[in-house]
Amino acid sequence: MLKKIKTSKAAAAIGPYSQGVCVNNLLFTSGQIPICPQSGEIPEGIEAQAKQVMENLKAIAEAAGTDLSKTVKTTCYLTDMSHFALFNEIYAQYFTEKPARSCVAVKELPRNVLVEVEAIIII
Repeated sequence: MLKKIKTSKAAAAIGPYSQGVCVNNLLFTSGQIPICPQSGEIPEGIEAQAKQVMENLKAIAEAAGTDLSKTVKTTCYLTDMSHFALFNEIYAQYFTEKPARSCVAVKELPRNVLVEVEAIIII
């Protein structure tokens, strides 16, 4: 049985999808972009955007009754690989257990953001 996760502490979905879906003992998050849930604003720069993405993921995990330390896998999308080192600095602060990860460069992301991350987390 699927359980949909919705929290006001993370950016609302900007399309026909859920912030996250739980099935069995796993949470699958949708890709999170750096939208501040309170203001709807997007911060400037890769560091601020990466932090907002991680805070959104953290809020979704907490809404599902888990936390980022139980992350199994992430997929990260960057619009510019020159941001890779700065992104990694922020990422490492949130994913301290070093889950499996893919990180790829993409041409463009929704709302012209610099980063998007999705995760699979044990509940």
